[in-house]
Amino acid sequence: MPPDAVPGVLPDVALRRPFEIVDYDALMRAHPPPPEYFESAYLAPPDEIERRQLEALRKRAARAYTVPFFRRRWDAAGFHPDQLRSLDDLWRVPAYTVDDLRRSIEDHPPLGDYQGASIGEAASEPVRIFMSGATTGAPRPTLYTQWDREAGAILMARALYLQGVRPGDVVVNAWAYSTHNGAFAFDEALYRWLSCVVLTTGTGNVTSTRRQVELAHQYGATAILTTGDYMLRLADMAREMGLDPRTDFNIRALPNIGDREKLESTWGAQCFESYGFHEVQWVAVECPEHEGLHIFEDAFVVQVVDPETGERLPDGEQGALCVTEVYKTGSPQFRYNIMDLSFLYPREKCRCGSWLRRMGPFAGRADNMVKLRGVNVWPEAVGEIALEDARLEPDYFVRAVREGNRDDMVVHLVARRDRTDRETIAPRAEDRLKERLGVRIRVVLGEPGDLDAMTEIHTSPKPKRFRDERTS
Repeated sequence: MPPDAVPGVLPDVALRRPFEIVDYDALMRAHPPPPEYFESAYLAPPDEIERRQLEALRKRAARAYTVPFFRRRWDAAGFHPDQLRSLDDLWRVPAYTVDDLRRSIEDHPPLGDYQGASIGEAASEPVRIFMSGATTGAPRPTLYTQWDREAGAILMARALYLQGVRPGDVVVNAWAYSTHNGAFAFDEALYRWLSCVVLTTGTGNVTSTRRQVELAHQYGATAILTTGDYMLRLADMAREMGLDPRTDFNIRALPNIGDREKLESTWGAQCFESYGFHEVQWVAVECPEHEGLHIFEDAFVVQVVDPETGERLPDGEQGALCVTEVYKTGSPQFRYNIMDLSFLYPREKCRCGSWLRRMGPFAGRADNMVKLRGVNVWPEAVGEIALEDARLEPDYFVRAVREGNRDDMVVHLVARRDRTDRETIAPRAEDRLKERLGVRIRVVLGEPGDLDAMTEIHTSPKPKRFRDERTS
């Protein structure tokens, strides 16, 4: 052994640290960060957007073809990356769903064979591993290269900038720092690409709700990143502490998933819709015109398909989102039918000046659909209709159950603490659901906190709203 060798350490490992991996000039040319992005690629004409998309798509397809999961599926379908000569040729690529990823994990544990990076080569190609939030089943692992982390953080920084966060702002990050991607992705976007000061509070289980309010107030935070439900809980706590959420805080950005009208009236700032998911981070975000979500087309090609057949749907028709990313170097997502419901606007110039394709807001999960007495019912629609009562908290949970010889659905709601006229809440909600959906759905009314275990609001990256108990 050489005199300077360390016992147990292999001397021939090619060590490359994360900051040595990425050509940052090339990264920023490919994916301009904010605010530069909104003065350049955001305003590009359609022909330039689509030319760059096709170029990136072809390169991404060639790399995805080296990953066993994609090569196997593409070979079976008779598709080769060389066949991508236009954006329309993307429709020739076989799509896949989360069920295909789960089978891949079962057959090739623990990572599956859909990863485009390797834990075994992490010394020379640093990677991070994060798990999905398990909203629709067992968590899915995804490996991210350093390029993936940086490029994904730029996309998130763009969205946060458009939503009102500015360089140098103080931001409270109240997402769960866990195996999930969310909190870390926000952290990277804020610190690395907007030079924000991040207060890493985590959830209410880590930093008490009272302390989170104190920190946001004391440091003049311009945003608190969390779910819409928890944002409203923070407002309630602020009032208990004698503070007015609208006037005693510096909140000017609401990048929160939840009840837009209630968030805006509570905190006195605009709320912007956005869309993203575990494997790719942020896909699209609203501009101040609030007429659809602008897709980051230097990073994604988004299609809409029939949830049952997978066939192409025309612009304006709601279906399942089929997403292809063209920005990563690690684990590909190439025609991933994520089964989230939305629709596409035709390509047209927004009043904000951008030609980027726009999509509608998230409208529920296609694979959550329950057939009740011949009627297709989505839990998200049930929750939206049931909550149309000012006496209710913005909290719900839907269960699909088998009672007797038929499928039924139960929606759990929460009455506000200050309401004494509770006896009519459940019957009126049941009547609304019957009138709007055409089927009878049972309503169970509870107290604040009763649904926390079901929604996992304190432990999950995002609240769960549905559970299918018919086969459990």
